[in-house]
Amino acid sequence: MATLNPYLTFNGNCAEAFSFYKSIFGGEFRQISKFGDMPPMPEMKMPENAKDLIMHVALPISKETILMGSDANPMMGTVTISQHMSLSIIAESKAEADKIFNGLAAGGKITMPLADTFLGAYFGMLEDKFGFTWMVNYDHPKK
Repeated sequence: MATLNPYLTFNGNCAEAFSFYKSIFGGEFRQISKFGDMPPMPEMKMPENAKDLIMHVALPISKETILMGSDANPMMGTVTISQHMSLSIIAESKAEADKIFNGLAAGGKITMPLADTFLGAYFGMLEDKFGFTWMVNYDHPKK
């Protein structure tokens, strides 16, 4: 089966964001490359201020999932972060859901506090300090 991994695009603060996400999820970066690492391309002059921006970063957050991202290529303009998509995390325990939720909420905005829901799940939603919407879920064991 194919694997779906989220890829987040930032406007110059990808390194800061992924350091933040690493502090919550743990692990080590599988890859981190900057625009300045690209071989020179005469037809495309990279601005000096873009060379330290992140071209690609990969942070494994579980056996199956890699959180990936980059800064927007400054020669192609900026990105608009919108609320038409959410990142959903399924925790393995209520304690893990609390840890992830509270970590992601630091400096952000809680839109629905973590709580037991009528669907049998412990669930909450937030917008992190980088503008991304997260849904954190723990499914209680079936009785």
